Amino acid sequence: MGKRGSRSQSQLLNTLTKKQKKHLRDFGEEHPFYDRVSRKEAKPQICQLSESSDSSDSENESESEPEQVSGYHKLLATLKNVSEEEEEDEEEEEEDSIVDDAEMNDEGGGSDVSVEEEMAAEATESPENVPLSADPEGKEDGERPPGTSQASPEEFTDAQHESLFSLETNFLEEESGDNSSLKASQDPFLQHVNKELKEKEIQAVATNPKTTHELKWPILGQLVFSSKFQKLETFKPPKDIDLKSLHLQKPLESTWTKTNSPFLSGPQKSSSPFTPLQKELFLIMNSYRDLFYPESTALKNGEEIRHVYCLHVINHVLKANAQVLGNNSRRRSRKFGVGDDDDFRDQGLTRPKVLIVVPFREAALRVVQLFISLLEGDSKKKIIVSNKKRFQGEYGSDPEERPPNLKRPEDYEAVFVGNIDDHFRIGVAILQRSIRLYAPFYSSDILIASPLGLRTIIGGEGEKKRDFDFLSSIELLIIDQADIYLMQNWEHVLHLMNHMNLLPLDSHGVDFSRVRMWSLNNWSKHYRQTLLFGALQDAQINSVFNKYCVNMQGQVAVRNVPMTGSISHVLVQLPHVFQRMEAENLASLIDARFNFFVNKILPQYRDAVMSHTLIYIPSYFDFVRLRNYFKKEELNFTHICEYTQKSGVSRARHFFLQGEKQFLLFTERFHFYKRYTIKGIRNLIFYELPTYPHFYSEICNMLRATNRGEEATWTCTVLYSKYDAQRLAAVVGVERAAQMLQSKKNVHLFITGEK
Repeated sequence: MGKRGSRSQSQLLNTLTKKQKKHLRDFGEEHPFYDRVSRKEAKPQICQLSESSDSSDSENESESEPEQVSGYHKLLATLKNVSEEEEEDEEEEEEDSIVDDAEMNDEGGGSDVSVEEEMAAEATESPENVPLSADPEGKEDGERPPGTSQASPEEFTDAQHESLFSLETNFLEEESGDNSSLKASQDPFLQHVNKELKEKEIQAVATNPKTTHELKWPILGQLVFSSKFQKLETFKPPKDIDLKSLHLQKPLESTWTKTNSPFLSGPQKSSSPFTPLQKELFLIMNSYRDLFYPESTALKNGEEIRHVYCLHVINHVLKANAQVLGNNSRRRSRKFGVGDDDDFRDQGLTRPKVLIVVPFREAALRVVQLFISLLEGDSKKKIIVSNKKRFQGEYGSDPEERPPNLKRPEDYEAVFVGNIDDHFRIGVAILQRSIRLYAPFYSSDILIASPLGLRTIIGGEGEKKRDFDFLSSIELLIIDQADIYLMQNWEHVLHLMNHMNLLPLDSHGVDFSRVRMWSLNNWSKHYRQTLLFGALQDAQINSVFNKYCVNMQGQVAVRNVPMTGSISHVLVQLPHVFQRMEAENLASLIDARFNFFVNKILPQYRDAVMSHTLIYIPSYFDFVRLRNYFKKEELNFTHICEYTQKSGVSRARHFFLQGEKQFLLFTERFHFYKRYTIKGIRNLIFYELPTYPHFYSEICNMLRATNRGEEATWTCTVLYSKYDAQRLAAVVGVERAAQMLQSKKNVHLFITGEK
């Protein structure tokens, strides 16, 4: 009878919120909660308690605390005597033991299969119980900002495994060893997070000139080391590299070789676990310097680079979490007089440490698969991955959805493979040998999202529902395939960077006695490592790297210059006329280009003889301006942009091919997403040099699509200025570009068609 009563009591306590339990403890009588709604509707509101009653998640703070306590008062609360905290713990010890027993009975086996089947059953049987949200705390959101092209995806936030993945209530497992790698004085992770900056150094950053030093590495090529802090350190890669010298956390030393085996072949597989490119990249990453590598392409080395930065991410997270779990064990023994409060500062203001920005769901899927592979390796013991089936269903793709006869260039196939939805975000929690997908943002270690997915959470000025506190303690920011964001919406990237490492507006249940001092001082941006990967050198990407990367360890940028240029891949005999335009400054460049085109270029093509003229326009704003001007002047034209309906595209292509329309305004983003071959081109005008260098040769080679013996009349005109130096060098080569920029005359080039 006693067992039955204690079991019913534990089940009853397990269904109560902390507010109800506090009422029961303080007043000695039951709170009138028996009239609550049905169990099915109340399930999402159940407060899952962790092993320690004084550590609550941010999702449950609003209902667990009767009053909103400011972060300042919580900071003062941590300065109380230890005896007062122990008295509060003793009052709740008996109640927590009952609740913990109930939770252990509910969690049961905890195997991978049971977790996946349970979550799949919940998703299929009771979808109304799944919290759908567009914000990181699992709150309901059915709204969508105007101007977005896709419907807001229904999001699933796993709130079931809080205690299992809580850093505050778990301890370091015995099989994890004595954490010797963290104790090593040469560990770059410890050297980075334990380095204390002085306030004078921070204040001097705003006025210090940037010191630079150039080095040439065997594989990466020309590197530029830079820093605004007083001391600039450079290094060269060693010939041989040993995994032990890299201070990799267990089990990465054993799992990395198998995970990276697709890129290793022959004698290289036995001699080094890295490819030559991976070795040099990881040496820079492991030194915690900012890195900009503009030669990462999806067709060639994109997957190879993704492997090595995922290794760096898992290594960083495992070390950070092992430090927290180890200090949890030390704090537990503190009553014996071991340790001081400052010895336990091992966290940020919020839990998320890593943010990985990728353009499509397919990239997020591959990143998570790499995480699982790096933690699992060859071991027969499979790791626990919660919500894995749901993740594969939402981020995977069906090969049958792709048209079988669709023929596109190889680089297009490599970029647009799998699920290409660009509105997503997911939190990932990693604890020892377990991975929790769809973790609430404030319970996650790693956030994987697209710029659009983050933009809808961060919101804008004046919006009531916005949140960016989860970005306050990001220690590692990875922006992969940055060039694609130029084709999506670069404003989302700038908006994200403006909200990185700001002081949070809410405490989110943080223990301020565990927060590092440089995080409390709002110096996190000087400790954040930023890894920026892209396929090209672009002024906007360079601006983000130079403006927002202020890591105290310094920055490393790869600055190789193209020697030949994409013009060498033009296969048709075509005269290229490069028209130089002058602009007083960068701000007046847009107006100067428009006036130069209207007054100097367009009059040459108004004659009916110059029909079949395609005008290639990289910027959508320039496209709108030209379209309005053509309408005002009543010119015979048609247009195709990324927002044109399929029927409108077919109609415009037909009119242009038949000569019914003299001009065709053609945007770069449409070419990026569709890669249609436009037939009937006789005259080409590049209103601005293409963002992607190979687009220049692709557009020029479209002239041979309708070869009717008119090669002698073909023309190609390109507008450029001194501010287009990078794009010009990528098209014509660095030597020829230097000559063209020094000379103020127009340049005529004739390509014979030989590759």
